[in-house]
Amino acid sequence: MAENLTLTYGYTAKDLAAVRAYVQRVAPAIIARTYYDVDEDSFAATPSAMERHLRTMLHGLVKVAIEHGSAALAEHLRSSIKKHGQPKLTTVTFRMVTEAAALAAASPAANHAIGRWFRPRTASRLKGEGITTIGELVAFCNRRGGSWWRSVPRIGAGRATVVVAWLRRHESNIQLRVDADVDTRDPLVAEEVVQVWPAEPVLTDGDGAEQSEKPQTRLADRLTLAPLERMAVPHTLSGADGENRSVAFCYIQARHDLEAVRAYLNKYRDQPKTLRAYTKEVERFLLWSVVVRGRAMSSLVVDDCEAYKDFLRSPDPRFVGERFSRNSPRWRPFASDNLSPESQRYAVHALRAAFTWLMDVRYLAGNPWKAINDPKIVQRETAMQIHRALPADLWRRLRNELDKRADEKSGAKLAVQWRVVRAALLLMGDSGLRREEAADAQRGKLRVLIYGTLERPVWELIVIGKRKKERTVPVSVATLEALKAHWADRGRDYSRSPSHERPHHK
Repeated sequence: MAENLTLTYGYTAKDLAAVRAYVQRVAPAIIARTYYDVDEDSFAATPSAMERHLRTMLHGLVKVAIEHGSAALAEHLRSSIKKHGQPKLTTVTFRMVTEAAALAAASPAANHAIGRWFRPRTASRLKGEGITTIGELVAFCNRRGGSWWRSVPRIGAGRATVVVAWLRRHESNIQLRVDADVDTRDPLVAEEVVQVWPAEPVLTDGDGAEQSEKPQTRLADRLTLAPLERMAVPHTLSGADGENRSVAFCYIQARHDLEAVRAYLNKYRDQPKTLRAYTKEVERFLLWSVVVRGRAMSSLVVDDCEAYKDFLRSPDPRFVGERFSRNSPRWRPFASDNLSPESQRYAVHALRAAFTWLMDVRYLAGNPWKAINDPKIVQRETAMQIHRALPADLWRRLRNELDKRADEKSGAKLAVQWRVVRAALLLMGDSGLRREEAADAQRGKLRVLIYGTLERPVWELIVIGKRKKERTVPVSVATLEALKAHWADRGRDYSRSPSHERPHHK
């Protein structure tokens, strides 16, 4: 790969590879396709433009080699130029030129475009993941860890090794460091038990100084976190001697909090979705109690639970990360630092239920979550889907067409069918009923309200809608007249009270 080549005279690795190919008599058109992107590199658009660019680079390298190389190399190059009008280089002399020109080497920078340092195929695949600069590539690798390359099409372990090695070799120039665990080793192998510890507080002031008159406490920068199945807790924080442990005979064989939590989750082993949801909430709380609060879960009181409710509103950034396998060392309990009020409320409900069970089986003496109010949720009003309604002019034209086709003059049989269509469409247009709801509506559920007058009555219809929910919808006078005409076609008497006839479909 071109990424491994020495960088010289302001040219990138792929530039030198292209010039070497030119010296070896490779056609400029092939060089353009192999090393450059015609959309970004205008000189690669045509073979002649590519050859001019290659010749210019070669002359630049030769000039620097004459100035900084050995006397013998400089004399050889001058003689070749004098004899042929341009330097005639072999593979060996070209290597000598590039080594001499290395005194004026170019260096990559964080803001350099990916295409400047990587071949077009590699660059285009990285760009497909939204990576456009060297700095973005480093950030992407650090964010994804050792398996960063798996989401990039056709970037395998071998090519990923070369890219990471190149980034590490130029860390001083890029001024960005690639994390130590970013390599081609798949992090899914980290299956060992991980001991989690309380984060050590660091005293800092508002400007980051280590001491001040009013120091503020923050967590240490690095946190060791692990999911429930790989988690181990120091004995002093395990809950073996928790302050809230029940003194009565316990119904489960649990020596500490981890075993008690696993016993609770075991009851949902036949409900995989519920098990995943409850595991997520309980392990988050257990990690927080040990790492952030520095207390065993079975020693927490109401004040601690209130603090965790505040934590849910704004989780510590070190608890948040992209989704990784639960076996990965980069796994984090939160995928977002912006939990919705509904998610916060669900977490409180789940923990309250877990603590209730632990108290019922006599592992805990009490449930501090019973004293915690649920997070407030603002009920969101469902917006009317106006974009799905017919424009007023089109609705008016449709109604006129329905009236015309429902008229007796259009033919008795056809008119009857069109009166069915008119009654159904007007009813759905008035109330927004679904087809099934309109088909299941009954005459006995149609009633007049007290708010109207004899001249202009107001009607409403009670329907059973989606999820068996009852709701009331309005019915206009025009719709009522259309229904009357339809009932007359069926031999039904609209004026008869629903109590005297069996309710039927409209």
